[in-house]
Amino acid sequence: MQEYNRADIILGEYMRTIDNLNKDWFFKKNTEVTKTTVADDTWDIINLPHTYNGFDGQDGGNDYYKGKAVYIKKIAKPLVSPDSDFILDFGGVNSVARIYIDGEFVQEHRGGYSRFRVNITRFFEKKNTVTLAVEVDNSNKSDVYPQMADFTFYGGIYRNVSLISVPKTRFDIEYYAGSGVTVTSKIDGDDAIIDITAYIKNPQESDMIMVEVADDDYEDIGAVVVPANNITKLSLKIDNVHLWNGLEDPFLYCLNVKLVRHNEVLDNVEINHGVREYYVDPDKGFFLNGKSLPLRGVSRHQDRLGKGNALDDMDHFDDLDLILNIGANSVRLAHYQQDDYFYELCDRYGLIVWAEIPFISRMNKDAKAHENAMEQMKELIYQNYNHSSILFWGIANEITIAGYIPGLTDNLKELNELVKSIDKSRLTTMAQVSMLPMDSDHNQITDILAYNLYFGWYSGKYTDNEVWFDEFRKMHPNRAVGLSEYGCEGIISWHSDTPVCKDYTEEYQAEYHEHMAKLLSKRPEIWCSYVWNMFDFGCDMRDEGGVKGRNNKGLVTIDRKVKKDSFYVYKAYWSKEHFVHITSKRFSIRSNEKINIKIYSNMPKVRLFVNGDDLGEKEGDKIFIFENLRLDMGANYIKAVGINDDVKRSDRTTFIREDKPFTGYIKPVEDEDENGVKNWFEDMDTESLDVKKLEFNPEYFSIKDTVEDVVRNDEAGNILISIVNQFGTMKIKKSILRIMGGMLVEEMDSFISDQKADPKKVFALINKKLQEIKK
Repeated sequence: MQEYNRADIILGEYMRTIDNLNKDWFFKKNTEVTKTTVADDTWDIINLPHTYNGFDGQDGGNDYYKGKAVYIKKIAKPLVSPDSDFILDFGGVNSVARIYIDGEFVQEHRGGYSRFRVNITRFFEKKNTVTLAVEVDNSNKSDVYPQMADFTFYGGIYRNVSLISVPKTRFDIEYYAGSGVTVTSKIDGDDAIIDITAYIKNPQESDMIMVEVADDDYEDIGAVVVPANNITKLSLKIDNVHLWNGLEDPFLYCLNVKLVRHNEVLDNVEINHGVREYYVDPDKGFFLNGKSLPLRGVSRHQDRLGKGNALDDMDHFDDLDLILNIGANSVRLAHYQQDDYFYELCDRYGLIVWAEIPFISRMNKDAKAHENAMEQMKELIYQNYNHSSILFWGIANEITIAGYIPGLTDNLKELNELVKSIDKSRLTTMAQVSMLPMDSDHNQITDILAYNLYFGWYSGKYTDNEVWFDEFRKMHPNRAVGLSEYGCEGIISWHSDTPVCKDYTEEYQAEYHEHMAKLLSKRPEIWCSYVWNMFDFGCDMRDEGGVKGRNNKGLVTIDRKVKKDSFYVYKAYWSKEHFVHITSKRFSIRSNEKINIKIYSNMPKVRLFVNGDDLGEKEGDKIFIFENLRLDMGANYIKAVGINDDVKRSDRTTFIREDKPFTGYIKPVEDEDENGVKNWFEDMDTESLDVKKLEFNPEYFSIKDTVEDVVRNDEAGNILISIVNQFGTMKIKKSILRIMGGMLVEEMDSFISDQKADPKKVFALINKKLQEIKK
């Protein structure tokens, strides 16, 4: 795949000067900016991007550092026109950033995933060098989302920082840190109308806006010029328009938008724009440019082993390469705004994007928290409006997992209305937690919707997925519904000939995804599906399957070095690149005389060789199983050849037969069995409990305590998880409850199934048992 340099992809600002500030910062953790703050030899010297949780945020224990840290750097005044303004550009700082120049507080930004800009022009009026200090704080804030989530909140300046020098008259890049230009298009028969809106600061009467349009070969195809106003609208018609058609043909027009004064270009922005139209039909699914295109893709978190979220351009590019390699046509960038470079890559390579804000898991009642969600939504849209790959704005994810909080419905409606007021060209959506009732009014808020379903992992069987979709369509025949998350954990150390749910084996993960891939290939009305997740990712509170600090549902390991067998399931269904893959290579030591060998391929025939013997050819579709193959003692050399007419592809591995099974393939026994903590209270009569006479001795635990505090005590945590699993909507482990953080136990109503017991009586039972345990 051709590699693009970031300079070729980001907005081209010719009349601007952009100085990269990534190198040589002073850094110190567990401190804050004061009038006397000076970087001395006790400070580290680091380069950006940087996070202070690259290691402790991935090693388990839910004990990674959450707090303040300070970054300091001296910056020189650029040698540009004396009439220039100077604006700091921060790609992402998690999660609260306070900016100081020469010890003076200048600006605060609350939210860890969006770009923000700071005008520091006045500080260079009498100085050629200033000291920039950034105080970062990733501790929990009641008014900053996310409040809680199943991933590590890495702290730091984890994206690029630059200093932009621009003329006084310019495109307004300070308004929500956007480009100052928006581009939309509408197809008109074989042609298209391109509408451009430019937002100008300090225009003079004779200034002009000039837009030149070129095709992807940089051949000019038209231009339009109008006088510049604060808000300037332009329009241009393209004959015989070439459409942006996803992976098949991601054609982009290049719009060169210039702000001109007399014979001088003051400011310039280049925008790549793809012309496309799309819709979602409740019965037939997603359509792009009039053709059915079921969206089959993956979700992506922005972190790596040892680096946290401090990724460089090559990290982003490699992730895109892996996603394209599997054959996905869409990506859900969850659960927050991601690096602009990644959106640009999706534009160029044709990945359709679901973009969203981190309004996730739990709403805070603080009115300022809602303001923060609204601000983050504005930033997401204004900063990414011109990315043609983005077709859906997500307003929330599993927002009822912590229970229904008064005002939530109104807040969701306001978010949806906000999106529609800014961008009428795209569809709104949201990802519902599986426990949300199908008849919930939340399912009527956005244009389209999707559910996160984990049948076959947290609850039920994987065959329950099709049942659920049939029931939903029966209840809501006019609502388009997708599958926004699904998956299960797979750890490449664990293996089994007879995999079962919750054994964490690579084989069960593959079996699960075999079913899901086949199901989705036959159900185009499911407008989208996103595997959770493309990559294993950091979640410091997790302790699952013998691996601490990770969510292991990825198709690829967190270091991007190993593709699990489940990766090749989807490659067989989605990719056009011929391949053949022998499964269970890491399950190399066998004790059985005869085994089955499973092969994934998107080729119609596979021939198998064992120790040089040709065992014949099988015809099939995606999955080929050669049964009851005899293994010799010692090494057995396996070769599979995929065949499609004259095209052949091969794969090889070795299986070693020994007398006894290799015990290293079996996950060590944990305190919790496959269904969570063993059930202690199967015979508990909840009907005898009086829900009106609960006791709350503050010296003992109760439902008034936070989930975090209860789980921290082993005895109390075991009681809570046992009762929740007995009467709950899904089977979970204590490590999952740690995600709930500051949520009160009495707020866990969404975890309790009203079909198993009266939730009030269940909470009475929990309270009674917790009141027996002293803090």
